[in-house]
Amino acid sequence: MVRAVTLIRSDALSDVAEYAYAATAPAEARHVFLAGSCPLEKDGSTAAVGDYAGQAAKCVENMRVALAAAGADLEDVISTRVLVASTRQADLVTAWEVVRDAFGEHDVPSTLLGVTVLGYHDQLVEIEAVAAVLDD
Repeated sequence: MVRAVTLIRSDALSDVAEYAYAATAPAEARHVFLAGSCPLEKDGSTAAVGDYAGQAAKCVENMRVALAAAGADLEDVISTRVLVASTRQADLVTAWEVVRDAFGEHDVPSTLLGVTVLGYHDQLVEIEAVAAVLDD
């Protein structure tokens, strides 16, 4: 399958980051803008209450479902924003490691943010994403 997303790296920037610094997609790509993926079960309850890693995993799972509904998958994602309701860097890193591992070699440009509160009861993690797809 031909992918639309090209990840861009630069030797002029730090190699400490665990993601590409930029990504492009050709003009003919169809862009998919996902709502923030939340750690919600189908019944609307919050999954993995109190567990940053568990909520990040549920967010990735739900994001995969939303991507599939749009004819895409994780390898079509061009950027992410990971929101974590915490002021502790360790909590942010815990959530980030789950997201990073889910994307594997497709290390898209990402932003990791600590926020005060998220929209659902007991919610600790949310992932925003944009994908680009070349339709056959």
